Amino acid sequence: MLFELWKHPRPEAPVFRREGQVVVASHHIARRVLADRERFSAANALDAVAPIPAAALRELTRHRFRLPATLANNDTATHGHMRERFGEVFAPARVEALRPWLQGLARRTAAGVAWRLRAGETVDLDAAVASEIPLAALARLLELDVAATGEVKRFSRAALELFWGDPSPERQLELARIVGPFHALLRDWSRGATGVRREILDEHGEDAATAALFFLLVAGQETTSQFLTLLLHRLVEEPELVRSAPAAVVEEGLRLLPPITSWRRVALQDTELGGVAVREGDSVLVWLAAAGTDEDVAACPMRMVPGQRGSRRHLAFGAGAHRCLGSQLTRMEAEVVVAELAPLLPRCETVRAPVSDPNLSFRMPSPLLVRLR
Repeated sequence: MLFELWKHPRPEAPVFRREGQVVVASHHIARRVLADRERFSAANALDAVAPIPAAALRELTRHRFRLPATLANNDTATHGHMRERFGEVFAPARVEALRPWLQGLARRTAAGVAWRLRAGETVDLDAAVASEIPLAALARLLELDVAATGEVKRFSRAALELFWGDPSPERQLELARIVGPFHALLRDWSRGATGVRREILDEHGEDAATAALFFLLVAGQETTSQFLTLLLHRLVEEPELVRSAPAAVVEEGLRLLPPITSWRRVALQDTELGGVAVREGDSVLVWLAAAGTDEDVAACPMRMVPGQRGSRRHLAFGAGAHRCLGSQLTRMEAEVVVAELAPLLPRCETVRAPVSDPNLSFRMPSPLLVRLR
């Protein structure tokens, strides 16, 4: 399996077979795969990469853990309705209305980081900034009372490792003991839901409502959190970048540092991609990070040049019917954080660069330790 794709050099072939996967690295072919629901299904998107052993499955089952088709893994007739309902949560006007609150939160966070740095502390920007702000924003949109950031992060990281990582059977059982109980808590939250989440509960049942919340709580904040950590590290290492407009910095970051490096589809029929024969049932790995560095995407595809032609043509949010619902929220959060931390970052130096564990799709970088120069 192609774990740690962020360490792999850009491939020469646009499509190739490796380790049981048909890998798509070309931007235009990747976009076509993601948008073509007749030939490629999203049904395998949440399948565990490493088969989960019986002991871990029993632990999950004990807590009634289920992931029926809801959002990312849903190619059934219910997808359109669920996406439309949750689309109301992430509606542009509703997201934009968060901006003043978000700016205040980011400003207070930046001030706290600056105070600690001036006091001579080494600060973990992953924990102090990247982990806190996306979760707070998502909780506000979803009307969740999330007080224990550490517990949510422990759960979401465990879920990403269990389903997309390469843990040993012993580690899988440890992860199931984290994911299972928290999933039971999500089930309780779903029963007491209001608004859109209540509609999903009433129309599609408790399992679907809980699974949708599971995915939104994991992907909806964890991806933004990871992106912020990667981007802030890049800005500390290349401080001249902060002189560019925050929106331009964010787009180049999304193109070159997408938190989701790859995403899966399964072929529904025999077909062909870039000259490679694809058989029905094949797993197709869309290499999103490589697609963002195609020569026909940006003027300088391998360099971070904020504002360059083609910056926004990346696939960091996917494409087609399953394109990320929270793309505007992620952009706004990142722009606000970059703007508030811009005066501080050029004065910092990296003490410990973020490290990512083996994973097929998610970077999960942590921690990012910095101090004043």
